[in-house]
Amino acid sequence: MKFTAIDFETADTGADSACAVGLVRVEDGKVVAREHRLIRPPRPWILYTHIHGIAWKHVASQPGFGKTWDALRDLCEGVDFLAAHNASFDKRVLAACTAGTGHRMPSAPFVCTVQVARKTWNVRPTKLPDVARHLGLKLKHHEALSDAQACADIVLAAALDGWTSPASVLSR
Repeated sequence: MKFTAIDFETADTGADSACAVGLVRVEDGKVVAREHRLIRPPRPWILYTHIHGIAWKHVASQPGFGKTWDALRDLCEGVDFLAAHNASFDKRVLAACTAGTGHRMPSAPFVCTVQVARKTWNVRPTKLPDVARHLGLKLKHHEALSDAQACADIVLAAALDGWTSPASVLSR
C-alpha cells in the first residue's frame, strides 16, 4: 500500500485560501517523507488564526500555492490514494488551489479517514482528536503536519486491524 496523507489549513472561507499544507507519504507501511509548508494565500487576510494560529505575518513572505505545489506534488504522484480526515474538505481545497494556479489535480482518489475510523472501529464522534485519542496518537490539532501524520497513522492502524478496502471509503 502506497499513499500520501494530506491536510490543509485555510485562511478564509474560499477553498483556494490554503495557508498551510502537511503531507506524509507512506510506502509499504513505513513513512518515507514528511513535509510541511506555509503558503501565502491569494488574499491578504486570515480569518482563522484563532483556529490554527497562522497569521498574515507568518505567510506574507511565503510562496503562493503554485510554487509550493511545484516542490511538493511528487509526494502525491504514484500513490494508490490520498488520505485525509473529512477528505471532501481537503479535496476541495486541493482542487481549487490547483485550478487557480494552472496545476493538474492529482489523479489518485481520496480516502476519508473519518469513514475508515467508523468502519474499522465504529468510533463516534469521529473528529480527528476523537480518533487520535481512541488510537493513542499524539496530535496537535490544526497543525497541518500533525493532522496529516494522524491521518497516515489511522490508515496504518486500520490496515493492521484488517482494513483492506480503500474503495469502501473513497471520497467522491
